[in-house]
Amino acid sequence: MFRACLVALLFAGVSASAMAAAPAGGAAIATGLIAHRAVYDLELKDASERSGISGMSGRMVYEFDGNYCDGFRTNFRFVTKIETGDATRLSDQQTVTFENLKDGKFSFDTKSFTDEQLDKEVTGAAEDRPDGVRVDLQQPANKELQIGQTRFPTEHMLDVIRNAKEGKRFFEARVFDGSDDGDKAMATTTVVGRQEMPKTGEDDVKNVGQFANTAFWPVTISYFNENTKSDASPVYRMSFKLYENGITRDLTMDYGDFVLTGRLAKLELLDKNASSASCR
Repeated sequence: MFRACLVALLFAGVSASAMAAAPAGGAAIATGLIAHRAVYDLELKDASERSGISGMSGRMVYEFDGNYCDGFRTNFRFVTKIETGDATRLSDQQTVTFENLKDGKFSFDTKSFTDEQLDKEVTGAAEDRPDGVRVDLQQPANKELQIGQTRFPTEHMLDVIRNAKEGKRFFEARVFDGSDDGDKAMATTTVVGRQEMPKTGEDDVKNVGQFANTAFWPVTISYFNENTKSDASPVYRMSFKLYENGITRDLTMDYGDFVLTGRLAKLELLDKNASSASCR
């Protein structure tokens, strides 16, 4: 699952315990994930007066491919037109990440544009070490950080899938995905509902193609700043329908002052196979 300023990184990952138990050298490591490109149409569901937002619409494109041995790559673009009554602005966020589960490494590059002008770039790399995760940040400032034990986004979302399969309905984790200024992890709580079959009339189920009659889990992930009190409201909350192969649909992104929905408009399965690889 990715979190880039306005949206969480949703998809794929494998738990550390599963990787520790994986056979070494030449064995096939299967994650069950499918390389794909998903396009979502975004609409404003609700906005408080405090937000100043009178309208918002846009599109999100998420492309995922790779495998456990070679690493997983995501390309993510999130474009919104935001209306504030007396003005309209175009927000465009472009993120590329690479996550090597085998070696515990993660790199990220996010460019944020407003009205086609570059506002900000966040670039860096992180590595999981015995004493915690070290982050080498190149943009917006050159610095090295130690942020303690945390999950990367691909790890975290396969933790979600693993827990869903095991019937575990609630769990917590720290997640680092390079969002905002790339200098901190977020505390998360995840709630997984019971597996369901699609119901007649669900808006975007037909766009899942061959998986239209496949079971999914309803999932909600809440993200918190680590220095907030335990009863604090989340920075944002994301709900979606998650398939075992990593595909998601029917998104709801709640940022407190406003709520966006994401309808799966198009799904394309890529030729690359993200589910397995032979490690040498």
